[in-house]
Amino acid sequence: MIRHVLLPATCALLLSACTQAPLRGTGDLGLVVERASASVQIIDSSAGKALARIDGLGDLSHASAVFSRDQRYAYVFGRDGGLTKVDLLQQRIDKRLIQGGNSIGGAISQDGKLIAVSNYVPGGVKVFDAHSLELVADIPATLLADGTKRSRVVGLVDAPGQRFVFSLFDSGEIWSADFSHGNTPQITRFTGIGQQPYDAFITADGRYYMAGLFGEDGMAQLDLWHPEHGVKRVLGDYGRGQAKLPVYKMPHLEGWAVADNQAFVPAVGRHQVLVMDARTWQQTDAIAVAGQPVFVSARPDGRQLWVNFAYPDNDRVQVIDTETHNVIADLKPGPAVLHMEFTARGDQLWLSVRDANQVQVWDPYSLKRLATLPATAPSGIFFSSRAQQMGY
Repeated sequence: MIRHVLLPATCALLLSACTQAPLRGTGDLGLVVERASASVQIIDSSAGKALARIDGLGDLSHASAVFSRDQRYAYVFGRDGGLTKVDLLQQRIDKRLIQGGNSIGGAISQDGKLIAVSNYVPGGVKVFDAHSLELVADIPATLLADGTKRSRVVGLVDAPGQRFVFSLFDSGEIWSADFSHGNTPQITRFTGIGQQPYDAFITADGRYYMAGLFGEDGMAQLDLWHPEHGVKRVLGDYGRGQAKLPVYKMPHLEGWAVADNQAFVPAVGRHQVLVMDARTWQQTDAIAVAGQPVFVSARPDGRQLWVNFAYPDNDRVQVIDTETHNVIADLKPGPAVLHMEFTARGDQLWLSVRDANQVQVWDPYSLKRLATLPATAPSGIFFSSRAQQMGY
């Protein structure tokens, strides 16, 4: 008879393993920003519940997040200049620093090794090592005429070829910072692109960078396949200048949706979602909706759009069929719907209802609410699946 004898070290290892939490993946995890309490919740989309609340993240009034390529860490960009690395598995802050005075978002590089943050104060972009959060590069924006301030930076995205692309609000520029040859970036500047670019997005394939203009109508488009062609103007009637109504909240251009070779755009100051041919960038339709749209989010299969609105219609969400352009549902989740996020395969839509202090989970096929979770003044919802998408 063979006897198995456990050595003391082996016994200790087994006992230790029994007391630890079981291993799990992070592909179904995400964050909900609680903007009024400097906290985030870690959420589990498979179970439809919150797992933990993490405090101490500073001013989250305009916070956003990106994820490491292994989807374990979230990087949260706070309005106070805070950059916070959150460990989704350990459910704690891994590292945190104040890198500026007024931050407006960030991005993670194509290889996942760099984190870039765009700043109003001081104007420019700072780039950090994603593991250590040590400063890698400081890219100051254009100095303004008074000689004391630099242009505010907006619309920062990651792009193919280990690049970051961003817009300069005060000086009317688009810059590309190429890190493909090391941590000293090659900067390409495009000037005179239009007045006051206020936000931007990049198409899912990483080819077109589009900046909305606050100071005039139209959008500035940079073809990253052919940057030598410069920046051109598209959608000449889109923008702030010709708005017929007061603009209660500027739409987020990251809320654009592209489906079936069509781009669906929240109109500025109008009760419309504009439709463009995503190959020619010419407008083809305008869909009447209930209010001034903020986000236009496409279900991952491209068949549906979910649209939320600025005040006073921000208690509503409308659903649009992308084939017929008809509004097929008019929902009222509650007061102040701020953000919407689909799970990666589109089986759920999560939305934040700030003034009801809740997050809701919806089935976008049956249009039924699946769950309601308590949250303190929730705003942005971000799933870790964003790690595998360009421009998030």
